[in-house]
Amino acid sequence: MKLFSYLVVILLMASAAGAVYFRKVADDPEIWHVDPLTAVKPDTPNAILVRPDGGDRTMPGYDVSPEELAKAIDAVALAEPRTERIGGRPEALWMTYVQRSALWGFPDYISVKVLPKEGGSTWAAFSRARFGHSDLGVNAARLERWQGALRDRLGG
Repeated sequence: MKLFSYLVVILLMASAAGAVYFRKVADDPEIWHVDPLTAVKPDTPNAILVRPDGGDRTMPGYDVSPEELAKAIDAVALAEPRTERIGGRPEALWMTYVQRSALWGFPDYISVKVLPKEGGSTWAAFSRARFGHSDLGVNAARLERWQGALRDRLGG
């Protein structure tokens, strides 16, 4: 029984240490702020790449300027819990965000580039997990959610 108690304590301490580590790990923009148009998707199923050509899917066009779409994406992203911009800015039409999971604080990185399109604009995105093999569809669901919020905000 004493051994079991020690194992429980060790597991709890390891869990606490892991939670602190994942929440405090550095988010280096030199590594994570990448162009979704040239990014290479990993072989693991923990990422989604959305772009006009060669991605997992495409995003719709919007009848607004690229600058307006970039500002709307930035507002949608930063309205999400545990999300901050770590690279780029809306004025550059290229931003990267980190969003951490609620329980463990695992970081996911989302790089977004806004592109002009006939009569408006569209966007490309590369959303990926930093740790683990599978993300259980979290990155794809996030981009779907952002797309829905943009549709509500901008129409289209």
